[in-house]
Amino acid sequence: MPFPQPSASCCLRIAEVTERTFFRHFPDKREVLFGNEAQLIELLTNAIKDAPRELGPWDTLLRALMTAEPVFIENQASFEPLRRIVASSPALQERHLAKVRAMTLALVAALVERGVADRQASLAAQMGMTAIGHAVTAWHEDGSGTPNDHLMQAFDDMRALFAR
Repeated sequence: MPFPQPSASCCLRIAEVTERTFFRHFPDKREVLFGNEAQLIELLTNAIKDAPRELGPWDTLLRALMTAEPVFIENQASFEPLRRIVASSPALQERHLAKVRAMTLALVAALVERGVADRQASLAAQMGMTAIGHAVTAWHEDGSGTPNDHLMQAFDDMRALFAR
């Protein structure tokens, strides 16, 4: 039997904030789950901008995605509950897809700014987002290594697929 969910007013009392204060920080209830999007985008795009010029697009993207490791480690405990909550709600699935899309577009723009052709930047960003999603899931499922260990493995696996 599932545990009863606390009411919103109960949670607000525990947090010692009013509903008005809560919605000043989170304009939408879904943002409680997805609120770090802007910071993550800024982290990733700055890493692309700051990457050494001699790196190609794929290695630049890998290097940028690796900068997000502390975010994944910090949020490790909430990964599985969040995944279940999102999986159970079409509205949250839609919001998650919008977040991934926004991050992908930001990566594309940063790669294009570095001189990568639009089509290649788009493909690389989409593949990179797939790789990071795969890596974080693998890290949680097998419990070994670090997110970046799994990310490097995903990028190596993709390189191996291209070599065939």
